[in-house]
Amino acid sequence: MSFRDLNLNTPLYNAIDDLGFTQPTPIQAEAFNVVASGKDMVGIAQTGTGKTFAYMLPILKNLKFSKQDNPRILILVPTRELVVQVVDEIEKLAKYINTRVLGVYGGTNINTQKQAVAQGQDIIVATPGRLYDLAVSRVLQLKSLERLVIDEVDVMLDLGFRHQLINIFDILPERRQNIMFSATMTEDVDELITDFFTAPQKVSIAISGTPLENISQTKYSVPNYYTKLNLLVHLFQDAETYNKVLVFVSNKRMADRLFEALDEFFNEELCVIHSNKTQNYRLRSIEQFREGVNRILVATDVMARGLDIDNVSHVINFDTPDYPENYMHRIGRTGRAEREGHAIVFSTEKEQDSLAKIEALMQMEIPVMEIPESVQISTELIEEERTVIKERNNPTKRRDIDAPGPAFHEKSEKNSKENLGGSYKFKIAAKYKKPKTRGDKNYNKRNKK
Repeated sequence: MSFRDLNLNTPLYNAIDDLGFTQPTPIQAEAFNVVASGKDMVGIAQTGTGKTFAYMLPILKNLKFSKQDNPRILILVPTRELVVQVVDEIEKLAKYINTRVLGVYGGTNINTQKQAVAQGQDIIVATPGRLYDLAVSRVLQLKSLERLVIDEVDVMLDLGFRHQLINIFDILPERRQNIMFSATMTEDVDELITDFFTAPQKVSIAISGTPLENISQTKYSVPNYYTKLNLLVHLFQDAETYNKVLVFVSNKRMADRLFEALDEFFNEELCVIHSNKTQNYRLRSIEQFREGVNRILVATDVMARGLDIDNVSHVINFDTPDYPENYMHRIGRTGRAEREGHAIVFSTEKEQDSLAKIEALMQMEIPVMEIPESVQISTELIEEERTVIKERNNPTKRRDIDAPGPAFHEKSEKNSKENLGGSYKFKIAAKYKKPKTRGDKNYNKRNKK
C-alpha cells in the first residue's frame, strides 16, 4: 500500500514527497479512514511506528481554511519536548497548507503564549497544565474545538495528569471527535476511555506490550551500581558499535550521579537531560544528541517519552524500570522507522522482580549475557544499596509525641492571664464602685459621706 491509496490532497502529497516517504506504516494505514470518518478512536501501536502522522494526515486533509481565531484542533502530549517535536512534524506535513500551529507548555512566559494565542490559531499542541491555565484565563477559547487528540496517554496518566485531563474534558464542547494513541493499554487508560469516549473504534496494530521485532534485546545480571558503571564504560569504549546511545536511569539524582561519573571518560561525547534542567538546556541536549555532536545521552523516563530521534543504535536501561510499560517506551527509542535497534538492561538482585514483570508483559525471556572478564566487579555500594540496620531493642527511650518541644517554656507571672469567667464584671464593679442601680446617680456621694 502506498500513500496514493489514502486519497490525500495535492499539498499533502507534495509534503510527503519532500520527506521521502512512499508507504504508510500499518498504524497510519489502519487509522486513516477511522479518523477521517469523525468517529472516536483508540489507537494501540508500538512506539516508533509513526503515530503522529497517523492522526495528522486525515486531520489536515479535512481541515478547511478559516480566519477564525479560536482553535479547531487540540493535541495533548505529556512533555514540553514532545510539544516541540509534534509542532515540528505538523509544520513539515502542512508545508503547503495555510495552517496556523502553536505549541504551548509550562516553564516559559505565559504572557508570550497568551499573545500568540490571541493572534488566532488552527491547531494547538499543549501539555495539560499550561493548556488549562490558558483556558482558565479566558485567553484561549475552546468553544470551536472539533477534534481532541491525546498522544502518549498512558504516559500522561503515569505522570499524574489524570485530574488535569478530567478538568480539560469538562471545559471542552460536548460535540467533538476524541482520538487517543497509546503504546500500552493499562487499566487507567481503559477507565478514561469508558468515562469520556463515545463508542470508540479500536485500531490495534500489536498486542499491548509487544516489542518491535527489529529490536534485539539482551540483559546483564549486575551486582551493584559501581559494577554497572564499569560495564557501561567498557561497552562505550567501542565507539563504532555504540555510536548513538540513550542511557535510561530511574531518577534525577541518579542521572546527575551517572553523568558526573561518565564525564571523566567521555567528556565531549556526553549530555544529560531531566526535569530539573532548564528548558533551553534540555532542548539543546536533545538537539546535540540528535545531530550527533554527543553520542551518549543520559535521561530519565519523563524526559525521553515519545521523542523521535533517528538512528539511535542502543538503548541501555542502567536501572530496570519498576513498571513494564516504561521499559516498552524506553526501548521504543531505538529501531524506529523499521531500522535495526538494540536494547540492553542491567539488573541487580533487587531488580529481578521488575525484570520478571517486563518479560511477562512481552511474553518472552530476554537472552542473558555474561559480564566480560575485563570488567571489574566492585564491592563498593552507594547509599541506596546499603542495608538499613533497624535496632529493635534500642535502649534509648522513645520520644513522647505529646511532650512539649525544646522551645516550650512557662509564661512569666505578669503575662499569665486568669480566666475570670462571669465574675469579671462584678470585680470591676467593686473596684471602681459603680452604682448598683442605674438611676441612683448620688449613690457614690452618699457612701463617701
